[in-house]
Amino acid sequence: MERPVSELIRQSWRAVSRSPLEHGTVLFSRLFTLEPSLLPLFQYNGRQFSSPEDCLSSPEFLDHIRKVMLVIETAATHAEDLSSLEEYLAGLGRKHRAVGVRLSSFSVGSGTVGESLLYMLERCLGPDFTPATRNAWSQLYRAVVQAMSRGWGGE
Repeated sequence: MERPVSELIRQSWRAVSRSPLEHGTVLFSRLFTLEPSLLPLFQYNGRQFSSPEDCLSSPEFLDHIRKVMLVIETAATHAEDLSSLEEYLAGLGRKHRAVGVRLSSFSVGSGTVGESLLYMLERCLGPDFTPATRNAWSQLYRAVVQAMSRGWGGE
């Protein structure tokens, strides 16, 4: 019998949540490889990072990784009822728009953020990252991006 999407997401997230900083670093390393133009958007106290490695090792960016992983965890634990996170996710969209992130970076199918998320999950889960698990996370990601897109003024 096929397991529900929300169960696949929660079960796979348990493996990731054992070391969120490590896996979040994989996600952002991949993101900077795919879309290097995002690196200059991350500045703390006016400091520009000279390289992705410089950024990924800064305490401020490590805090950002922790926050992103908490957002993913929140979405994973509310997979059955993402509507309860609508306003929160729209607010995240507004914050990203305000710092210059383009919605296209999040686009489903072609966006580098979703690809980086799936890459991180695959690296973390190995053979447990089955086609059904990939599909479950893709569905969740689509729903999260749809909610976030309201913060960019999208529908």
